[in-house]
Amino acid sequence: MAQTFTAKIYRIGINRVVNVPLSITQTLIARKGYIPVKGFIEGFYFEQTLCPVRNKEYVLYVNGLMLKGSGTKEGDTAYFSIEQNRAKRQDESMPESLRNQLLENNLLSDFEHLTPSRQKEIIRYLHYLKTEEARQRNVKKVLSMLKEWGKARIP
Repeated sequence: MAQTFTAKIYRIGINRVVNVPLSITQTLIARKGYIPVKGFIEGFYFEQTLCPVRNKEYVLYVNGLMLKGSGTKEGDTAYFSIEQNRAKRQDESMPESLRNQLLENNLLSDFEHLTPSRQKEIIRYLHYLKTEEARQRNVKKVLSMLKEWGKARIP
């Protein structure tokens, strides 16, 4: 069940955040200290993770996509509606865009020669990206890295 609150968007370092009331976070279930949520900021849908802050309320990072979609900016007080996100994480399977590019460039075997932890790190990072543009840009970086790595392996 979605819970609502209003909060002022402020900055911590380079990040924009809001404090999530304790009355809300106490009703949610944390995974390793973090709380996956989905909801709306001024009617704009998002999926995000609430992060714990020592001896304070959880904070919700308000990324650029959320600001743009909601029409808000740092210093604004925004209306939020959030609930626990119980969906399974998808970040274990290889994104189709990466698989297709690896096949087209004959780099799938090079990718598979990376350590399993490195493969997982790349795949999780690509799933984390919010826009398809960012995903494509980073797939190109992965391809470039694999091509350079392949040149270094050839005697």
